[in-house]
Amino acid sequence: MIKVNAPANNILVIGAYGLIGQGVSAKLILEGYNVTGLGRNVQTAQRVLPGVPWIKRDMRALVDDGAWHPILGGFSTVVNCSGALQDGPDDDLEALHHHAVAALAAACAAKDIALIQISAVGAGPEASTPFMASKGRGDAAIRAAGGRWHIFRPGLVLAPNAYGGTTMLRMLAAFPWVQPIAAPQAKIQTVSLDDVATAVVAATKGQIPDGFEADLVETPVHSLRDIVEQIRAWLGFRPALFDVTLPDFCVAAVSTLADGLSWFGWRSPLRSTALNVLTDGVRGTPVDLGGFGLAPVSSLDQSLSNMSVGVQDRLFARMALLAPIILVCLCLFWLTSGIVGIARVREAADVLENVGWPTGMAVASVLFWALVDIAIGIAFAFRKYAYAACWAAVGVSVFYLVASTFTVPSLWIDPLGPLVKVVPAIVLALVARAVLDTR
Repeated sequence: MIKVNAPANNILVIGAYGLIGQGVSAKLILEGYNVTGLGRNVQTAQRVLPGVPWIKRDMRALVDDGAWHPILGGFSTVVNCSGALQDGPDDDLEALHHHAVAALAAACAAKDIALIQISAVGAGPEASTPFMASKGRGDAAIRAAGGRWHIFRPGLVLAPNAYGGTTMLRMLAAFPWVQPIAAPQAKIQTVSLDDVATAVVAATKGQIPDGFEADLVETPVHSLRDIVEQIRAWLGFRPALFDVTLPDFCVAAVSTLADGLSWFGWRSPLRSTALNVLTDGVRGTPVDLGGFGLAPVSSLDQSLSNMSVGVQDRLFARMALLAPIILVCLCLFWLTSGIVGIARVREAADVLENVGWPTGMAVASVLFWALVDIAIGIAFAFRKYAYAACWAAVGVSVFYLVASTFTVPSLWIDPLGPLVKVVPAIVLALVARAVLDTR
């Protein structure tokens, strides 16, 4: 074992820009620790936690303990908050939750660096979902590596911000008039993000002994219906007039569609893993942390009452619900515009020929801009290009308005209003650009 002579207040937080990682990092900084984040998206990281130094690394590539040694120099503690919901083009659960964690644990043990693992309630090598199973294998690797470690398994984490499963709950709560819900009797225990961060700080300070692992969950057990109702009331939405329990085939169809969209880069909170975890229940064994000088884990009521809520939270919930509809509309709008332009190229070219354009130039112009429209529509379908698609939609629409004003100004007073209708499309693209920011 190589003893690392690092200042005790230098901490590396892996996945520091995630929902849990952000809360843990903020709490550690408040306690006077020097926090450095590690993640693959530094642009997002710097927006979420400005002022925190960042190490740009992809956990999927750090599956050998030798890769961790140059990273860990100068840190006394590592807090692993990284995680992904399910496999996809940008995520490999086995690499992220198991192999990389095993390598990290071995490197930490070799350097006598404390490792705090944020796992999940229900994690185990034989769990029913790849998410829980891979998390469980990572936890087992930490135990096997020896060294100094803690493993905390939070239940459903409630936080002022929302991401993943908590976004799904807020989306459900934002439905007007009715309350659609799947598996309403599923049993769930919650924990506040502040309680998770407090446990991490206590472990860092040595209040909690090495080798300690626990489920961080409240004592009461709630049904999913109760949780959605309480979140709905917390957000300030009116109670639903009635519930609609979604049949299994409907839930399966939605999750299958969401899984398919993940291959286009969309990490929907409605993917099958999230729905399966909620359906199976999120339950653990509460532990008494009083012996370590900590208060009991907050109940659902306490967690919600301790989190301020305002109009921005209601707006987020509504926009999270509307975002898929907005993006689908924009995708179909631009695809249809381009396809119709190609299919009716002769009629469209006649408009330009009537104001003096040569036939060849008119046809070429219609075809070119039809292809541009199709390209924008396709770009909206892919998460990584959606930002650019928003600005392209705005730019091309403004160009259409300006060019048409100079070449065919009569279109402004056309009974069908082809130019007037472009203005709402511009506004919708700007709204889409705003809702694409998830963190």
